[in-house]
Amino acid sequence: MASFAETPAPSLISSLTANLPPIPYVAGTEPDRSVLDTFRIAIAKLVSDALPPLTVAQVYSGVDYGKKGVDFTIALPRFRLGGKVEEHAKKVLDEFQPDEWVENVVHDKNFLHFTLRTATLFRLILSQVHDLSAKSEYGTNTSGRGRKVVIEYSSPNIAKSFHVGHLRSTIIGAFLANTYKACGWDVTSLNYLGDWGTQFGLIAVGFEKYGSQEELEKDAIKHLFEIYVKVNADAEKDPNVKVEAAKFFRRMEDGDESALVNWRVWRELSIKKYEEEYERLNVHFDHYVGESLVGKEWQGKALEKLTELNLVDDHEGAKLVNLEQWKMGKAVLRKKDGTSIYLTRDIGGAIERYEKYKFDKMIYVVASQQDLHLSQFFKVLELMGFDWAKKLEHVNYGLVLGMSTRKGTAVFLNDIIKEASSVMHEQMKKNEEKYASVENPEMVSQEIGITGVKIQDMAAKRINNYTFNWDRMLSFEGDTGPYLQYAHVRLSSISRKNPELLPLPAPAQIDTSLLTEPAAREIVFLLGTYPDVVKTALKTHEPSGVVTFAFRLSHGISSAWETVVVKGEQDVEKARARMWLYLCARDVLGAALRLLSIKPLERM
Repeated sequence: MASFAETPAPSLISSLTANLPPIPYVAGTEPDRSVLDTFRIAIAKLVSDALPPLTVAQVYSGVDYGKKGVDFTIALPRFRLGGKVEEHAKKVLDEFQPDEWVENVVHDKNFLHFTLRTATLFRLILSQVHDLSAKSEYGTNTSGRGRKVVIEYSSPNIAKSFHVGHLRSTIIGAFLANTYKACGWDVTSLNYLGDWGTQFGLIAVGFEKYGSQEELEKDAIKHLFEIYVKVNADAEKDPNVKVEAAKFFRRMEDGDESALVNWRVWRELSIKKYEEEYERLNVHFDHYVGESLVGKEWQGKALEKLTELNLVDDHEGAKLVNLEQWKMGKAVLRKKDGTSIYLTRDIGGAIERYEKYKFDKMIYVVASQQDLHLSQFFKVLELMGFDWAKKLEHVNYGLVLGMSTRKGTAVFLNDIIKEASSVMHEQMKKNEEKYASVENPEMVSQEIGITGVKIQDMAAKRINNYTFNWDRMLSFEGDTGPYLQYAHVRLSSISRKNPELLPLPAPAQIDTSLLTEPAAREIVFLLGTYPDVVKTALKTHEPSGVVTFAFRLSHGISSAWETVVVKGEQDVEKARARMWLYLCARDVLGAALRLLSIKPLERM
């Protein structure tokens, strides 16, 4: 039986990595290194020894993942060594001796392809997954330790139901918050509510005519939205309605308590309702803030400072900042009636946040339709002389097209989730035996529905628009949310179906040399790539890479199911090794789903 004594000793790992600059990663086998980092270093040492004056660090930066059938690849021309590539390749091949790290090297044109030692790969990766899953979460790292990021996302308008237009910001923002936390950052999640502006004057005017205290207490958001629709219809017919609304908002801006009393109740009731929605989506905020809470001091100072810089134009009493020399047009800073607009509130809000959090990065998750607004906003802060303006970042995204219930009647998230849950519930009932084993079928069907919504949203690059597709979203086949949940449930069932194999021995006592199937190796290598998937997600702010990884792993598991069998395997040691492999895969798939703000299910 293989044991840890047969794997590379920590001293060998240390000697291989001693001359390499630290790679920010927390790992079970070596501080701040993943297992595949260590293999890369072994390859880099092998090549640098054969091709001086190349250093380990120089070669390491050129060790890339290989194509199918190859673990890692190096493109020799990138090192600009002079002479012929063939001669350099021959030197590496002549000096190569298979060891516990690298099994084989092949030269192909400009490339060297490396195959890793399978026994070492299995032992170290599965042990690391096991160790880190028990302590925290496999794939996490400390690259952001000591750094603060503030992420603003979702930001619905109070007094309006959660609209699907806010869904993408919510999903992407939650993913970013999870990813930054996974990389060691101190994360503050903010929900910057649209709780100020002329529309509240409009609702106030409408409330006097259409408001009902009873309906308000029953479902505040629904009732206020109904009022908003009715008063907007009135305003279309009668221009005086908007005049009255503007006057009312002016009173709010001036701090008239009689104008603010109802608004405070609406805000509080709306936040309470939103919290329920977010809880259902597995999304959590550290603070609910809003435009109304931004102090007026910096809004006024922004206008003064930009006036000093001769960047403010007066247009019929309104104040505009002229950014045409930066090809950003003109933006309204103050309306002609003297009330603020969201640009000035954004400026004041950013300044207050920096004063409060002293962040290293501030991320705004806002649709690409607002690219110009965000560019203007960042530019104004830069012109005002704030050095930290360069720490602001806009993470944008495309639109959801055609998102409504299947009858096409509504675009409120609540209706979408209800319908998705209902369809999933009906699907589950078709298998009576499995359905009977599910403890809370309503919760499970809702979770599968939400997973379907989220995965369809995050599967493609975030900047792309995508068309919402009910049939694709709810399918258990192909690359869909339900398929990922099904893969996790399948992996979770292994322990329940094979209780005689439990408890598993300690990792060092499990014979991974019995895992001889190519499908098993494919799964283990994929597990080893997950730390890089997390680091890449941090760099690109792209959830799609994590979704792709989850699908690849789920496909690998599905392929292995027929050949890497646990139930009915007569060799107990082999069955245990296979079970351990699948349980490690479950932990990593679960980690990827949690990063995407999805709750992995145990039964369905």
